[in-house]
Amino acid sequence: MIRFAHPDYFYLLLILPVLLLFFLYHLRWKKQAIRRFGDAQIVHQLMPRQSKSKGIIKFLLVIIAMIYLIIGIIDPQIGSKLEKVKREGIDLYIALDVSNSMLAEDIKPNRLERAKLAISNLLDKLQGDRIGIIIFAGNAYKQLPLTTDYSAARLFLSVVDTKIVPTQGTAIGEAIDMATLSFGESDHNKAIIVITDGENHEDDAIEAARKANELGVKVFTIGMGLPEGAPIPVAENTSQKGFKKDREGKTVITKLDEEMLRKVAAAGGGAYARANNATTGLNKIFDEINAIDKKEIETRQFTNYEDRFQFYLWMALLFLVVELLIADRRASWAKKFDFFGK
Repeated sequence: MIRFAHPDYFYLLLILPVLLLFFLYHLRWKKQAIRRFGDAQIVHQLMPRQSKSKGIIKFLLVIIAMIYLIIGIIDPQIGSKLEKVKREGIDLYIALDVSNSMLAEDIKPNRLERAKLAISNLLDKLQGDRIGIIIFAGNAYKQLPLTTDYSAARLFLSVVDTKIVPTQGTAIGEAIDMATLSFGESDHNKAIIVITDGENHEDDAIEAARKANELGVKVFTIGMGLPEGAPIPVAENTSQKGFKKDREGKTVITKLDEEMLRKVAAAGGGAYARANNATTGLNKIFDEINAIDKKEIETRQFTNYEDRFQFYLWMALLFLVVELLIADRRASWAKKFDFFGK
């Protein structure tokens, strides 16, 4: 297994396009300077040993050296020792609504971003629990199977938006059913947290929660939004174009369906909490989940990692040395072979 000791330094890769732009600007400036000096063909005849391609080759060598250097700073590590680790926890699935109504801004910045923040905060508090993510709109999709790798959960969570599903709607019942089946035959205590505005649900979510509870799975719900509701923004090319309208041209107002979400939580043996601009309702739900008895979970994981930055730093040094050894001018013997062009 490979991991990175300092993943934050991936941002250093942004230096590469900046260097490319600077190099292209330099080439353009150089051409313009030659034109100002005189006729380009005559100038090249006066500098027969000047090589065009060598400058490009030297730049490519610097770029490759920079890539190796940055990877070395990030420090790839390879797991070298696999051990059994025992921990206490429960199995937990997050079912997240990604329908367009979750873009409403009655909760800032909007319902979906607030829900993702709630999940991120939950990940900070989990210790030993396995977590999975299911997203749903018109249909439900498993985004992440049960795992104790919370960094992977954050990675999947970061790419979630309303465009990730092809069909709009609010299939809460299907999401609960999928989560229930995804637990498999695990004998650990199980829970599902449904995060949604609950509006226009298309199936029997209450019955799905009841069936889940009969199988030993508790279902909790967090309502995203305010009862008075808000319009649904319509975006085009990353900028807001207006708000969604019905067939009569009236602005559609999406409202939180608290009554239905309370019934789902009651049928699932869990609890309901409403999010607003002051709180996401997470603390109440987390306290309820903490009250669930946690069983010992045995997993295999790498407990020892070996650094591999040395190889990348040596490669960076090698490419820099090669770049320094290549002269800007053509060698006199190269005229016969014309390896680097004129």
